[in-house]
Amino acid sequence: MRRMTGLGIFPLLFVAACGGAAAPAARGPILSSPSPQMAVEEGPNAGRGPDGPVTPEERNAAIDALLKNLDARYVFPEKAKLVRAAVEARRKRGEYDKLTTGHALATTLTTHVNEVLKDAHFRVRYHDQKIPEAELQTEPTAAERERFVAEGDRLNGGFERVERLPGNIGYVEVRSFSFLGRGVEAAAAAMNFVAETDALIIDLRRNGGGDPELVAALCSYFFDGAVHLNDIYDRPKNETRQFWTSPTVPGKRYLGKDVYVLTSKRTGSGAEEFAYDLQTQKRAVIIGEKTWGGANPGEVLRLGDHLAAFVPSGRAINPITKTNWEGVGVLPDIAVPPEDALRVAQVRALQKRIAAATEPELKKSLEERLHELESGEPAKPAR
Repeated sequence: MRRMTGLGIFPLLFVAACGGAAAPAARGPILSSPSPQMAVEEGPNAGRGPDGPVTPEERNAAIDALLKNLDARYVFPEKAKLVRAAVEARRKRGEYDKLTTGHALATTLTTHVNEVLKDAHFRVRYHDQKIPEAELQTEPTAAERERFVAEGDRLNGGFERVERLPGNIGYVEVRSFSFLGRGVEAAAAAMNFVAETDALIIDLRRNGGGDPELVAALCSYFFDGAVHLNDIYDRPKNETRQFWTSPTVPGKRYLGKDVYVLTSKRTGSGAEEFAYDLQTQKRAVIIGEKTWGGANPGEVLRLGDHLAAFVPSGRAINPITKTNWEGVGVLPDIAVPPEDALRVAQVRALQKRIAAATEPELKKSLEERLHELESGEPAKPAR
């Protein structure tokens, strides 16, 4: 169960690219990036706020708190033990004594711990404003829930764009899976709009993750009957939760037609799960770039007045592969630069439709659109 984080501590916790807010703890562990830049950070200062001093007492207290939390909650306890040994040895040698600013300490601890964990979600963060002890709590306040709901409404539940492209190809861009309530409504509206298209493209190239329940809700449109999509093991509870497609969906299911999922290195966490679920079930073709590679959900834990860490306390377990995409990402079926993925998906969909077309006029119009795409002209929405 991940704890609620205030907007002031880890802003945009779940959404890598669409400007979302931190979500309330609710139904279980969340597949999410610990920062909006996590999947796409470049350079040592990417995504940082103002820096500030850290006293020796604060530094040692933060290290102690981090090691204690890893021992108690990190999903692989044997790795936590190795981290403790390595960090304590560095501390004994005085390697942390020269770290006198918050960002330096956070960056160094992240690097040292991940030399052992190699966990895409783990991250220590410094915040220049004091983190109240009540800020990281099991249940969010009513005000925090209201802010989250309002953010989900403003972002249309993470569903950014829905179109019918030339050739009767549906297109849905999902920028976040964070907003379960509003997201289910937006998914229904999007899927009803594209219900009569002949092929569908789901664009996750700028999606940093979110709630596995919303992932399952959208996946439910592509299967007839109950399908076991994913499990999440929670170490603190020592229990595993299963995620299945829903037996009913609002509107029509999208069955018997091709689905293409677009990915990039910015596709993270819960968005990776969506691509991985459909790929392992042989329900979609993944087109684009290898994804970020973070499959261990967790929680944000307070280490001190100005430091907090995202500690992965769970792991995804696919029922088919018995593993997940941690550290390796979701490998595309068709590897192309992400900026070319939409065009390639349309070309593939049109080629299949042309091969099956029997009406001369329809075949001619499809061939004209295919020629436009293959000649390098940009894709345009249907008029």
